[in-house]
Amino acid sequence: MSGFDSLTPELVLQAVAQAYGMSLESTLTPFPSYINRVYGLRDDDGRDYVTKFYRPGRWSYEAVLEEHQFLEDCREAELPVVVPIADDEGYTLQDVVAVDAEGNEDEFLFALFPKRGGRNFDAEGDDQWLRLGRLLGRLHLAARERDAENRLVLHPQKTTKAHILELTELVPPDLRSEFHDFCLQTVEKISPAFDGLEYHRIHGDCHRGNILDRSEEGLLLIDFDDMAMGPAVQDLWLLLPGRRDECNRELNLLIEGYEEFLPFTRSSLELIEPLRFMRILHYSAWCARQRYDTGFLHHFPGWGSEAYWVKELEDLKDQTRMGLSYL
Repeated sequence: MSGFDSLTPELVLQAVAQAYGMSLESTLTPFPSYINRVYGLRDDDGRDYVTKFYRPGRWSYEAVLEEHQFLEDCREAELPVVVPIADDEGYTLQDVVAVDAEGNEDEFLFALFPKRGGRNFDAEGDDQWLRLGRLLGRLHLAARERDAENRLVLHPQKTTKAHILELTELVPPDLRSEFHDFCLQTVEKISPAFDGLEYHRIHGDCHRGNILDRSEEGLLLIDFDDMAMGPAVQDLWLLLPGRRDECNRELNLLIEGYEEFLPFTRSSLELIEPLRFMRILHYSAWCARQRYDTGFLHHFPGWGSEAYWVKELEDLKDQTRMGLSYL
């Protein structure tokens, strides 16, 4: 049973109305989001909002506040982001307790945002890749203003090793030792490339689906849910349409735009394929934590089967063979 099962539409509307002193229409529109629960709603004056109820246990209260602080820092730097609305006392993060049919209590953290639309942005010409680079340069300039002490640190020794130990217990016995040993050996191989790099706040999940085009208003950067402390290159490589050696033109244009605001450490480009390896394991670890959720296997059929782990290990080996051979 998922903790979200006790989050009813009535509770969502009641919680938002009470926290922000609003009078809301009774219509609630679910948005496609598996990690959190995101809804569109409207007040009696016709203003549209989006509320996000954070997945219980995923982030601490302090970690979510760091997401909100990052967004506020971006707004102060005049970056195109959507900042959560504060209540009458200045708080952007709220909480509500739900009780299910068996009497179990779940606490939900939630926030309210003004609704902002836009269409998906796909960079096609050189000018658009430069535009993306400038956006990231400005983002990281604001990101350097403070640290995030309660967020993940994107380093193989600090995050990926823990993912491997967590996942190993779920791997079928005949694959377990091979999976464990191969992944840990790869972590030891890639770790030195991360040492000595500057770490600061990053978006963390900066793929093209999280950038909207609002025509005359410009680009809009959304979904800071996975913000982390990490190297700048993490926010660049996720925008690329392929592997590093297939995207030299796009990568050079991103860096050119980026360096209008900040210098970029080009030696960090060696981290792109190690970061891809880390992301594969990060995703599997995320799935492992949600595997008992209601509806999980409907969204992720076959996850955790022996065939899944055979394919997972094969993908990790392919990534190492194709992308990490130069380390």
